[in-house]
Amino acid sequence: MFLRKKAVMPSADTALPGRDAPIPTASTHFVLGRPLKGPYPDGTETAMFGLGCFWGAERKFWQLGNGIWITAVGYAAGYTPNPTYEEVCTGLTGHNEVVLVVYEPDRLSYDALLKIFFESHDPTQGLRQGNDVGTQYRSGIYWFSDTQRAAAEAARAAYQPRLAERGYGSITTELLPAPSFYFAEDYHQQYLAKVPHGYCGLGGTGVSCPIGTGITATSD
Repeated sequence: MFLRKKAVMPSADTALPGRDAPIPTASTHFVLGRPLKGPYPDGTETAMFGLGCFWGAERKFWQLGNGIWITAVGYAAGYTPNPTYEEVCTGLTGHNEVVLVVYEPDRLSYDALLKIFFESHDPTQGLRQGNDVGTQYRSGIYWFSDTQRAAAEAARAAYQPRLAERGYGSITTELLPAPSFYFAEDYHQQYLAKVPHGYCGLGGTGVSCPIGTGITATSD
């Protein structure tokens, strides 16, 4: 019953109530040493992605190095305000585990981020990613501008035939306007830098996404 609930999206009426105040989190990025919540410099832009367990997902983006200003993990695209990790894990908040990426577009393109996103997980699995099952592990791109939306739609359209050629089904990635982002607890932030041999459930398809600047997602 518990697993079945986790694999079904709740409604606004059945979601957990949450709380008014944000939950405590880190103040500084463990790897980059910058304020996690900003302020972020003028000229930076923000992206948001869900691609399975956010521990491994966040590492994919901070490892890009030049052009990345900050990364953070949190919860988004659900109903419960300021949820805890335990609440998200029940499947009764509707939230996805997501990565917030603040980047410098003059040094790193949004297409390059999309390439990392698509190549770092299997975007055809619905409400799961590998052995991680539940609403919080779904594939999602949450756009902050019409330009990002158009780029995400183009990337998804370009990737689908490549996946089909290799026997994969339809892409299930949800594309939505960027929802409220709730920072996850301190210990989740940059988890795999603090625990280098910790769990990472990400696994790509091995199929190249034909967009971006030639960056290819690396395996763990």
